[in-house]
Amino acid sequence: MDPKQSAASDEEDDYMNMTFEEPSTIKTAQPETSLQRRQRLRREGEIRGRVKSKEELAAEEAAAREKALSRSLLEDAAAKKSKGLAMMAKMGFKGGALGASGAAGDGARTEPIAVEVKEDRGGIGMESEKKRKMREAAERIEEEVREGKRAKVDPLEYRDRVRQEREAARVQAQVFAAQRVAERMAEEKDAESGLQVIEKGEETDFRNGAGDEEENMKKRRKPAAGATVRPLKSINVLWRGLARHRQEKERDRRMRYDLEQNLSRLPTYEDDQEDEDDRTALGKKQTVYVTAEDLDEEDTELDEFNELEDAEKLRRLVEYLRKEHLYCFWCKFTYTDDEMEGCPGVTEEDHD
Repeated sequence: MDPKQSAASDEEDDYMNMTFEEPSTIKTAQPETSLQRRQRLRREGEIRGRVKSKEELAAEEAAAREKALSRSLLEDAAAKKSKGLAMMAKMGFKGGALGASGAAGDGARTEPIAVEVKEDRGGIGMESEKKRKMREAAERIEEEVREGKRAKVDPLEYRDRVRQEREAARVQAQVFAAQRVAERMAEEKDAESGLQVIEKGEETDFRNGAGDEEENMKKRRKPAAGATVRPLKSINVLWRGLARHRQEKERDRRMRYDLEQNLSRLPTYEDDQEDEDDRTALGKKQTVYVTAEDLDEEDTELDEFNELEDAEKLRRLVEYLRKEHLYCFWCKFTYTDDEMEGCPGVTEEDHD
């Protein structure tokens, strides 16, 4: 058969395998109307103008970051044209796993270190430090449980401890009360002895014709409570700590007041134009300030007394009140003689 005739027969149409498309399936390109165009532009404008929410922005940012991290810079088409990569290849760089090759490099890293985005405000290493402390605490608790060192709360021991604490607080309050009583009685006794001396002096002045009614009235006035110019070490050690605490508190209060008022005068300042009657009418109490040197001096006797137990302090105070003032701290009564008839005893248990 002639080759030319066979090629011509192949080019002839095969009418047995021909397919005819339906006219309805043929898509005809119709021009876009103005209404359709306006609607399309409006939809595109709405899509471009819509403000994305924070969640959508975060999702897009995370997707872009993951896509960038998953793409290898060495396999990129642009990397092959990179001059820096070419220089690294000449120096011996080869792509693949990181680290030494061979048996020692079986566990070499095959991908870069993943980037962890920090979402809290803790400093660098804070999370690992918290985890370390929690792990150490858990290990310590497990060790205590394993070795049986966990302390077991005994109800009887707890009640005894609470009872002892309350008893100690009660005895301490009684010590403060006894100190105040002893200080008040000592001041009253000193005031009475001083008044008797003044009265004797007044009789002598009247006999000599030198009496002054105003001066005598001032002498008869009782000194204000707590107004003493005696040094701290001259006060009885039984209530010296109470007096020292009160004077320190008053000094600090006065210093704060002077700082607030921006005063540049000494704490012992008194107005010369005001006499005692004016100060009494204005409600100004007599205040005596102890020098800072006296308050800051070391008092070994007071330190030794403060080291005693509260029960021993209370015993000494009660004994002092009974001996010097015939006063029973438990009866709350002042007797007339040393026998103190009617008092059941010295201790608190005797008065129960």
